Amino acid sequence: MQPRFTLRRTSAVLRLYAQRLAAFQPNARLYLASVVLSGAAMGVYRLLFNFYVLSRGLDQAILGMLVTASSLTALLAALPMGYLADRLGRKPSLILGYLLTAATVALVVLVPSVSVLLLANILMGLGQSLSGVTSGPFLMENSGEEERTYLFSFSSGLMMASAFVGNWIGGYLPTWMGALQGVPATSTAAYGASLLVIAFASLGATLPLTFLKPIRTNTPRSGFASLAYIRQNAGLFSRLIVPMLATSIGAGMFMPFMNVFFRQVHHQPDPVIGTLFAWGSLAMGAGLMIAPPLAERYGKIELVVITQALSIPFLAVLGFAPWFVVSAGAYFIRLALMNMSGPVYQTFVMEHCEPQARATVASLVSMANNFGWAFSPIISGWLQKHYGFHPPFLITLILYTLSTYLYWAFFWKGREQAREPAPASLQGD
Repeated sequence: MQPRFTLRRTSAVLRLYAQRLAAFQPNARLYLASVVLSGAAMGVYRLLFNFYVLSRGLDQAILGMLVTASSLTALLAALPMGYLADRLGRKPSLILGYLLTAATVALVVLVPSVSVLLLANILMGLGQSLSGVTSGPFLMENSGEEERTYLFSFSSGLMMASAFVGNWIGGYLPTWMGALQGVPATSTAAYGASLLVIAFASLGATLPLTFLKPIRTNTPRSGFASLAYIRQNAGLFSRLIVPMLATSIGAGMFMPFMNVFFRQVHHQPDPVIGTLFAWGSLAMGAGLMIAPPLAERYGKIELVVITQALSIPFLAVLGFAPWFVVSAGAYFIRLALMNMSGPVYQTFVMEHCEPQARATVASLVSMANNFGWAFSPIISGWLQKHYGFHPPFLITLILYTLSTYLYWAFFWKGREQAREPAPASLQGD
């Protein structure tokens, strides 16, 4: 009886999932097509950029500075980009953000100097900031209440699944480009040619966005009004954003250097690291896909707390296990658990703000997510250079634990807070 019951339950979940996916609006489907293309391109870029920088004879401290430049720009530009996204509209903002990202990848290769690398990372921060603060409000405006959580999670899951392809290709692309040029796969020329291919490929992500239809809203968009709204609800937004800030600081200490970690600590070549990252992206995508029905069954905040708490032991194994196979296995499980609740929590945050404030709130979320990535990598790079990877990893563990505790204390410990409705001005929205 038990297997039959499990089969019925699985069939019911799959039918519900299919119904939610079928409810996606045309604009949402076009956005998802763009996500597939951009996810694959950025999967290659994130894998190869660090290796490209190191191949030029620069060290990890410089690499940390470059990562910091991108994230610091995204941090500082978040509020202005949120205002710009309201002024331009969702469609032009998404297209402009994608174009900036594609141009940045090309600039890194075509004008190879440290100053240009720094400038390129600043432009990357601007492009990612504009796209990031626009995507959440766009998804809210192009979804209904029933399929909204599925759309947020499916968008992130598709990005991770396409990054699986990108990471796998990225592991072999330098070998292919090196063979065409007659140079080693780990040479600057091979990495540069690979990134240039990705710069052209990433332009394709803008094509589906050109077909987006404008959505009329009855709510005026005003940056000043939204800031006033946030001040009036400062306590709520502090609880929403502070745990994300702790996670960001911890993530910035180690996650930008994951490929360097596997190369230097476990002595793995590029194809192995690329394949590892590819399967890691697939594991993350799988986690993101199963998150919506779990959130419906157990609650959004409950899912956030449980999955992040379960990920912490695997993070410790990832950083301190002396065997590559064990570390790689922990890497897969941690990715799936830690990241599966991200879009669910983003939906939760968007549901707690009025429509004209969504871009500004998305800017605050972006600032929280980028704060740690703006400052932690440069500190981590220095620590790695002098003390190795273990100190940054330990800091990450502590901050992830703190973040999970804050989610629990703010939203689960008091069940009233977990069920707290949006402010009075939002009721009936």
